[in-house]
Amino acid sequence: MSEVYAARRTRLRERCNAGGSAAALVTRPANVRYLAGAAPQGAVLLLGRREDLLVCQSPPDDRPCEDRPDEALQVQVLPQPPGGDAAVAAADHARTQGADSLAVEEHHLTVARYRALGSVAPQLRLADLGGAVEQLRVVKDEEEISCLRIGAEIADQALGELLESILVGRTERHLALELERRLVDHGADGPAFPTSVATGPNSGRRGHRPTDRRVEEGDFLTVCLGAAYRGYRCEIGRTFVIGTSPADWQIQLYDLVFAAQRAGREALAPGAVYRDVDRAARQVLDSAGFAEGLQPLTGHGVGLEIDEDPQLAPSAMGKLDACVPVTVEPGVHLPGRGGVRIDDTLVVRPEADGGPELLTITTKELLAL
Repeated sequence: MSEVYAARRTRLRERCNAGGSAAALVTRPANVRYLAGAAPQGAVLLLGRREDLLVCQSPPDDRPCEDRPDEALQVQVLPQPPGGDAAVAAADHARTQGADSLAVEEHHLTVARYRALGSVAPQLRLADLGGAVEQLRVVKDEEEISCLRIGAEIADQALGELLESILVGRTERHLALELERRLVDHGADGPAFPTSVATGPNSGRRGHRPTDRRVEEGDFLTVCLGAAYRGYRCEIGRTFVIGTSPADWQIQLYDLVFAAQRAGREALAPGAVYRDVDRAARQVLDSAGFAEGLQPLTGHGVGLEIDEDPQLAPSAMGKLDACVPVTVEPGVHLPGRGGVRIDDTLVVRPEADGGPELLTITTKELLAL
């Protein structure tokens, strides 16, 4: 993998040089990990004129090989006791290397930290790196997609096991904790994000935090979870009915959201405009009278973070590329009654390769559990 990280750093360095910066300082943890192979607590990455340097507050842990920093990197550990700022140390190192400019991630730095960088090396001209690393991260290589695929398998397995257990009488909070335990049992680093379990009137809400409400007969049950595997995060969401055959209104609402989700999935293709994918799913719900109260986006990218670019939203600008993993997750919530959310992680593929690759394969049939 060392050559992969080196190639990523080379692409970033070329962007910096084209923008007139001799060096770049990467501070956002996911970006550090993407370029260095690991991001120890508080670490930053300096792309210098003569060498690349990973500056850490403490020595990297003795972790599995895939979680260690790229061996081609120089590693500098700040003196003990701790308390120094790795970013300030890296900026000072860039100064000693003779750099006259330094591109920094202004969107990640606090004002105080930005000022500290300027004070330690006042002769350095600070420029904005912007979202250059995030842009590089959008298109995944096959190794990254493999990690997402394994994470999706783990999430599918954990969800499938939960559905085989007795659910009536258990609380949302208890079910969420059990799902997260099962993720780890099956090999995940941990949950990709806080697991959401929503029952009855809570169902269908995006980002619902589990409560002590107990599952009851006739409830909609919405579950949204994801597994982190080697740092990469996937997402799956499903809605079920508890105990009895679904009521007519539940079937109608479920079929509507399912149709919207299918329309969004079918719109995924290289060259598709972000907002057109959103529109494909949204117009199904709009035409049924649910224009108000819909969630702000239909989906988003996933990778080292659970909510990455691209954003599949009404005002989003840009087009999809091949090998971009995204979610498609429309939902409808009826206040006081509940709702439906269906969420998959897919990888954009050209039609010649079979179209979008579905990573999360748990059935989307409306099951009565």
